[in-house]
Amino acid sequence: MAIAKAERLMNLALCLLGTRRPLSKRELRESIEAYLEASSDDSFNRMFERDKDDLRELGLVIETVENLDGEVGYMARRDSNRLPPITLDAEEAAALGLAAKVWQQARLAGAASGALQKLRAAGLPEDVDPYEAHGALEPRIPVHEAAFEPLMLACRDRRPVSFEYRKATAARPEPRHVEPWALECWRGHWYLAGWDRDRGAERVFRLSRITGKVRTRSGKYSVEVPDVVTVRETVASWAGDIADRSALIRLRSGAGYPLRAKAASVRELGDGWDELEIPYGHGLDAWLVEFGPDVVVLEPAELRADVVDRLRAVAKG
Repeated sequence: MAIAKAERLMNLALCLLGTRRPLSKRELRESIEAYLEASSDDSFNRMFERDKDDLRELGLVIETVENLDGEVGYMARRDSNRLPPITLDAEEAAALGLAAKVWQQARLAGAASGALQKLRAAGLPEDVDPYEAHGALEPRIPVHEAAFEPLMLACRDRRPVSFEYRKATAARPEPRHVEPWALECWRGHWYLAGWDRDRGAERVFRLSRITGKVRTRSGKYSVEVPDVVTVRETVASWAGDIADRSALIRLRSGAGYPLRAKAASVRELGDGWDELEIPYGHGLDAWLVEFGPDVVVLEPAELRADVVDRLRAVAKG
């Protein structure tokens, strides 16, 4: 079975690398014997999607192209899959190794390890162990959300997606159709920045609030993707990291450690409560709601009103 799969992957890679135009699923099925032997269309589709993902994880850059008839084709350009000569010194190798180590607990662990193997083959100094160069550092980016991988691939391939999303103030999720731009991690949570087609506006979605499967859709983006800096600023703003003023809250003792880490000042009030001064920016009301009865907003009045409105909406369901 392992040999059969390896042969199938090799044949698929050769087809994608050897073509001068995108090949449709139908053409690929007719060209590869293992696909012809599939018992049904569903069986073939599942096999093809797994093989395509496996090749991408191995490092093959596979492009998806839609023709005028709306049919999706696939190809792997040789110039996109050829590494230029690479020269790395010890410091550069250590930095790359440290970056790869960040992902060792995530679904990208295989891709990160494969990238290091490619760099070894392309000239990474043999006397440098990038994993041990900064052994005192143990960087980790937790990725627990099932939506992370399909959204990461959709951002990379510029593919629109749809998913069910539950807002902080809503009891039930609702469908969203999004053109994904980039994923950003803030305060230990992952966010997707993109264009919400239903609302015709830029939006940011917290991955932990995405329910069900993320489904990719055919078609091109309807708006231009902003540069990386703009996207990062948008995510920071919607996540509440850009603050232009302060808020005063009461926090139960021994609770709300993320809030305490952000606080400019903390004062003990007694009776099991503390008073905190924290940065106040967009999204703070939604964040405070997550701490439930452990937080009471003292000022400003508008923030207190926003938090109360959100709690009432959740209580009504």
